[in-house]
Amino acid sequence: MKCGSSSARESSVKKTLVAVCLLMLAMSAAQAQKLTGAGASFPYPIYSKWFSEYSAAHPGVEINYQSIGSGGGIRQVTSGLVDFGASDGPMNDEQLAASKVKLIHIPTVLGAVVPIFNIPGVNDLRFSADSLADIYLGKITMWNDPRIAKDNPGVNLPAQKIIVVHRSDGSGTTYIFTDYLSKVSKEWADGPGKGTAVSWPVGVSGAQNAGVAGLVRQLPGAIGYVELIYALQNHISYGAMQNAAGNWLKASIDGVTEAAASMKQMPADYRVSITNAPGANAYPISSFTWLLIPVHSADPAKGKILKDLLSWIITSGESEVATLSYAPLPKNVADKVLKTIYSLQ
Repeated sequence: MKCGSSSARESSVKKTLVAVCLLMLAMSAAQAQKLTGAGASFPYPIYSKWFSEYSAAHPGVEINYQSIGSGGGIRQVTSGLVDFGASDGPMNDEQLAASKVKLIHIPTVLGAVVPIFNIPGVNDLRFSADSLADIYLGKITMWNDPRIAKDNPGVNLPAQKIIVVHRSDGSGTTYIFTDYLSKVSKEWADGPGKGTAVSWPVGVSGAQNAGVAGLVRQLPGAIGYVELIYALQNHISYGAMQNAAGNWLKASIDGVTEAAASMKQMPADYRVSITNAPGANAYPISSFTWLLIPVHSADPAKGKILKDLLSWIITSGESEVATLSYAPLPKNVADKVLKTIYSLQ
């Protein structure tokens, strides 16, 4: 009898353990969540790092972010195809009004767009605002043009044709670059203008920051524009820019930070431009980048995770951005953004 009784008890315990394990697995599966996002390639290096770290610290949470360019990100999030979007160019009023989902811009970091070039034998170069605009307008076509030579005394500039490279996709990096050109060149402002996609007067195109960087590396005589980290990671020479104060500066975290400091008050909707900012050391092609977040999530569970992710980015992720050559949000902006995040539903 004892053996039978013991065997019955063991069987009962095993069944209970199996039931508990199955329940835990079911609960784990129920709690597992996959967030999907798409958009800007400008912040992709830091987003990739953040999303990987957050998922590792939160088992069951998977974040899939596709770096398809700001234009693609805006299209997907406004159509409700992804849980969040990302853009380096703020959405305009018409885009926000047409969106199927009510969205808010959440600034995450600041970065710099740099003019990259491939001139054999030349590693350092200066670009004034008007000469850069005229290169992209097709008015300056040779590297030894007198206007480029004037800004670069002592540099042996070749009699080589300039190959202009620009983005082929809807791009926030393009928005930042053309926003800057529109501020410094009336002809650019009255012509191609600013936007995530413009009608380029000259040049060849590449997809995303990585595509532009790749073309410039391959083509002697090429010039392009990318986010700073892509120039550094690809070991491509990039030029110094003349800022609004007349000083020559290469892109740096400090230069981007000073550009951000020129913004005395952040608008309530966070849509702001800081290109060609005043300040002796303000780097002129600087910008915030934004996540495009639904104000009301259709899936409460996903909404809760997204809210926690955003809070983590501002309170913990910001401390990591300098390792990838981005500038963190100014404290007053970060504090304001946190209040906005907490208000999301």
